[in-house]
Formats: sequence, structure tokens, C-alpha cells
Amino acid sequence: MDSTPVKFALVALAALAFSAAPAAALEQNCRFIQAKADREACYKRQEEELASKRKPAAPVNESKTLETLRQDDDAVYRSINNICRGC
Repeated sequence: MDSTPVKFALVALAALAFSAAPAAALEQNCRFIQAKADREACYKRQEEELASKRKPAAPVNESKTLETLRQDDDAVYRSINNICRGC
């Protein structure tokens, strides 16, 4: 009996559990702070931390991308024009 799929499933579940645990642990820590000001400060720190992790990647230079697309288009058009249409 091949237990590879079972092992794979267990590893996947373990990875999922460990990846979700830190976020849940952070939320649990703030929830049990009794002082309202301290609890709100904790939530604010968490929001800032999560926002910094979610920052979008650096924007791609669109002019460079458009330039390469135009060059590719020109190459395709030149190759199409070289095809004999009435042969």
C-alpha cells in the first residue's frame, strides 16, 4: 500500500496550521487585554504590521513594458508581410 498521498496530505495540513497560527495568535493576544486603550493600541499595531506585509510590489515600469510589446508587434507584422499571399 502506497502511503505517499497520506504523507503529502499530513504535510500540507501541518503547513496550513503553522501558517495560520501566527495571525490567530496575534489576535488572541490583543483580545484578552483588559485596558481598552492598551487593547486598541495592540489592534492598531497589528493593523500596521499586517498592512506593511501586504504592501504591493514595486510598480512595473509601464513605458518599458509597452516599448517591448510594440517591438514584438512590429516583428510579427514584418513576418506577416513576408508571407506570400497569392501563391
